[in-house]
Amino acid sequence: MGIARIGRHLLGNRSRVRKAFPPKVLAAIEQAIKASEASHAGQIRFVVEGALDGEPLFKGQSARERAIEVFSQLRIWDTEHNNGVLLYLLLADRDVEIVVDRGIDARVGLDGWDTICKAMESEFRQGRFERGVISGIAAVTQHLATHFPRDCADINELPDAPVVL
Repeated sequence: MGIARIGRHLLGNRSRVRKAFPPKVLAAIEQAIKASEASHAGQIRFVVEGALDGEPLFKGQSARERAIEVFSQLRIWDTEHNNGVLLYLLLADRDVEIVVDRGIDARVGLDGWDTICKAMESEFRQGRFERGVISGIAAVTQHLATHFPRDCADINELPDAPVVL
């Protein structure tokens, strides 16, 4: 863990998250998730966290480790068909992680998730946060529509609204 990372996280306050994700952008992301879930049986959550603080930061917690924690805390794993997907952004690191439930992992595997993360991170480096998230949701949608086609009996088990931590 370097001093530069600690500095980014200590300065990564809520105002930076609000600047990158104002209410209009959060609303567009929510609508993209709703539209996505109309085409498949998966459940998508988007979470942006400005920075780590305290013990997790100083112990060097990675974005991946934090994403897995958030996946559990938000109970994304608690869906009937084990088809939850978390798109997690740790803004201070500009690091995107995708965590999928075991039902998706069994059908899709790891192929493509890293490509989606890298594409989103590329958009974020250029300051295009809304575009990055919306395109990431679209790419996840392609996987879910293929492996979890929508059934008319499907219900929305998880909220579509983005979470800001």
